Parts: sequence; C-alpha cells; structure tokens
Amino acid sequence: MSIYRILVVEDEIDLAELLKINLEAEGYRVTLAPHGAVAINKIKTESFDMIIMDIMMPSMDGLTATHHIRLSSNNIPILILSAGSTAQDRINGLKAGADDYMSKPFELEELLLRVQKIFMRAHREDAVINFMEFQFGNNNVDFNTYKAIGVDGEFKLTKKEAQLLRLLVERKEQVVTREEILKTVWGYTVFPSTRTIDNFILAFRKYFESDIKNPRYFLSHRGLGYKFTNKE
Repeated sequence: MSIYRILVVEDEIDLAELLKINLEAEGYRVTLAPHGAVAINKIKTESFDMIIMDIMMPSMDGLTATHHIRLSSNNIPILILSAGSTAQDRINGLKAGADDYMSKPFELEELLLRVQKIFMRAHREDAVINFMEFQFGNNNVDFNTYKAIGVDGEFKLTKKEAQLLRLLVERKEQVVTREEILKTVWGYTVFPSTRTIDNFILAFRKYFESDIKNPRYFLSHRGLGYKFTNKE
C-alpha cells in the first residue's frame, strides 16, 4: 500500500507542527511550507497527493496559490483552512479551485476524516475506467483536460464542474438526487448547500443549452434532483 504525501501550507508554526504530528500518526508523509510561494516551488520538484492550504499567509496567500496551482493544470486535491467562516469565504475558496473548505478553529478529528474522505474518493475515481471525451449535440467535453466546447465556443470547466457533469453523464437518463451529488462530488452531505448545486446546473445550461429557459440536456425534477438526457 502506498503512503500518501501531504503538503501542509501554514504560516502558524505551532498549528503546522500539530497538523504534521497528527497526520503522520495516521500514516501520512507530511511536508511543511510557510506560505504559497514556497508551496508552488515544492510541487514543481516534489510529488504530493494532497495539499492542506491556509488562506491568510505572508508573501502569497492561499487563494492565490490555489489559483496558480490550478492554472498549471495540476489537479492535486486541495483542502483549504481559513479563519473566514461565511458562505462567501467558502465560495471564494471553491472558485479558486479548492476541493474542500474548513473554517478555523476546527476539530482535528473532523479534519482527519475529511482528508481520509478525499483520498477514498480519489481512489474510487482511479478505479473507474475513464472515458476521456464526451460529445452531445454540438457540445464536447474533455474530462482529462476539462476543456469544453459549448454554445459560445471553447472554455474550461472547473474541477468540480467536470466532476458533477461526469456524474450526470454517467447516470444518463436517471434522476440524480441532490444528496447523492453532495456525497459523490463533495464527499459528504453537509456542505455546500443544495443551492450551490442549483448554481452549477444553471452554469451548465448557460454553457451547453441553446435555450436556457427550455433546457434539452439538463433537466430539473422538483424536490428530487437533476437528470442529464441526450435523446434525439
């Protein structure tokens, strides 16, 4: 069994050491970085399976670092830790490219469980036979690069958009509940709110539907969930 390597990016030395000790006690191999710029340099020369990223740091903050990592097409899972606890704080973190978000102060046991969940989800994804490209109508999606072609031309999906779209496509012609989406794409059922999912579906309609008010591919079933259909 391989040992997962985690990069902890945290400028508070005591907290960084606490995370390192507890993660290593769980069997992970941990490397520390004091801010985002150091983290970016480390992932250029070393291989990591996850990043735990603080937000407020000197030299380069966590959101900027996360954005740079995603621009380099690096899809390593990122768990953000932040003193910000508002919905907008969480939205900003996810928009930057994070896979998960925890507010400080946090329960150590919860963080360890979330780390475990992220690795379990990544393992399940690796075990699935991947299909790289999918075409429907005049639309095309490359699930490997996240590049897509929609009604307005070429663009790039976020990682979460690609994961949700893939789930809907794999369950074509079936209604996928919001609870299942939260569990499969985000790994748990508490966060984000189901309203966040609504916004993702709306984005898909803007990307791929020629008539947003009368969608052909992304259908909603009130009180149940959403369905992708591709019937001619």
